[in-house]
Amino acid sequence: MVPELTELASGLRFPEGPVAMPDGSILLVEIERGTVTKVAPDGAVSYVARPGGGPNGAALGPDGRLFICNNGGFRWTPEGDESGLRPIGIAEDYSGGRIEALDLETGEIEVLYRECDGRLLCGPNDLVFDGEGGFYFTDLGKVRHRDQDRGAVYYARADGSMIREVVFPIFTPNGCGLSPDGRVLYVAETETARLWAFDLTGPGEIRRHPFPSPHGGRLVTGLPGYNRFDSLAVDAGGNICVATLVNGGITVVSPDGHSVRHVLMPERWVTNICFGGPDLRTAYITLSSTGRLVSMPWERPGLPLHHLNK
Repeated sequence: MVPELTELASGLRFPEGPVAMPDGSILLVEIERGTVTKVAPDGAVSYVARPGGGPNGAALGPDGRLFICNNGGFRWTPEGDESGLRPIGIAEDYSGGRIEALDLETGEIEVLYRECDGRLLCGPNDLVFDGEGGFYFTDLGKVRHRDQDRGAVYYARADGSMIREVVFPIFTPNGCGLSPDGRVLYVAETETARLWAFDLTGPGEIRRHPFPSPHGGRLVTGLPGYNRFDSLAVDAGGNICVATLVNGGITVVSPDGHSVRHVLMPERWVTNICFGGPDLRTAYITLSSTGRLVSMPWERPGLPLHHLNK
């Protein structure tokens, strides 16, 4: 049964990366349009910046800037395709993966990272800040006609001074988030619909679990049937709320993986969820193929993000 939703904006061009702002507005990216977009509380839509390429995940940093995972650009389904707007591969004018920081007052965009240890970033997707002022981000990679990249997870400083590879290889890493105590990094794999947990020993450092773990993580859950995972958010109880594609909805997973349930949404391409509003009890969800931002009351508060504690 689909819950009652409030539509906040429509006509968006594959919206993702919603960020709930203190004034009640929502910042998000429109990947196909190449913009950072603001949805005001009254539903008015305006454009904050045009980074181009493929702005993907977004998060407020401790310095007040909006940090953006830019995947460099996608190709898209033709207009009028009955499946709706969706990415179908690497853009012909692919501009390279990078991490950007947007000054919300001046509109200035700084490119912080394009590579790590001489390896180019391919398709940065999502990010989360920790309590130390650094951030983890996923690089899903790019899909070409006959091959695709192996993904990775990185840790970087917000001032552009340090980046390190934390997890490699990982297949199509997408959403990422931290446990309430900051000791576990969760990463969702798109194509496998698997949710992994990485036990942290320090900023950007993990305790690697042995083989048969493919990368040192431990499996929290994996869904049967044809599901694909996208971005995620963690609630105050530590549950991981994963936006789910194809079987469109939000998959809510307990930290131990024993409880897995599905909140159905009215389209296949449910890509992101974030929490905001009074007491963080409102879920903001992007229905990307149909270009909508919707909201609904959530059953428990969301986990406060670290920028909110500054």
